[in-house]
Amino acid sequence: MTPGEPQPQIDPADAGDDAADLLELAAATDTVARRFLSTVTEVGAGSNPDSAIPLLLLAVSDLLAVGARLGAIVDVVPAERFEPDVGPDPDVEPLRAALANALEGIDEYAEVVDPLMGAELTTSTVSGDLVAVAQSLAQGLRHAEAGGTLEALWWWQFSYLSVWGDRASSALRTLMSLLGHLRLDVDDDVAAEAEYDALQR
Repeated sequence: MTPGEPQPQIDPADAGDDAADLLELAAATDTVARRFLSTVTEVGAGSNPDSAIPLLLLAVSDLLAVGARLGAIVDVVPAERFEPDVGPDPDVEPLRAALANALEGIDEYAEVVDPLMGAELTTSTVSGDLVAVAQSLAQGLRHAEAGGTLEALWWWQFSYLSVWGDRASSALRTLMSLLGHLRLDVDDDVAAEAEYDALQR
């Protein structure tokens, strides 16, 4: 699922005076995207299940930080006015199934469809969110590997605003809620004993 690791290249003639900034953002997005894909793949494989939620929380948080930079800059405009064909989309269903299995019992959550338009609720899954994000990131990485760094940056920005920013934000809130329940929902006796131990140190 995770592609190779090319060095992003941006032609200053295409990027203008902002070439260095775009190159730096492309490299940062590339690095964080690969780390995210690696993390979700490891979680789906069942590696270190006790750390699955914290690892996902870190990966999604890092990704949203770089995503905020993509959303804050002006629109990236690639040299070509069409998206080059980089081949068929990768099959993400095995990853979706693996994550759903790893998150069984805590995967599904309630979500407001659009908080600006009303209080309509729907049901989503963390696994579905993570896979939607992974699919968008992987498409950008494929453009980068084909030498289209500006195209990759355009795709990451467009898909952040249209797909993965929203899905990652929903996943982050749910993961934070899960972590809070796991850490704070303890029996009163256990909490009192922990407090006593802390006071005695």
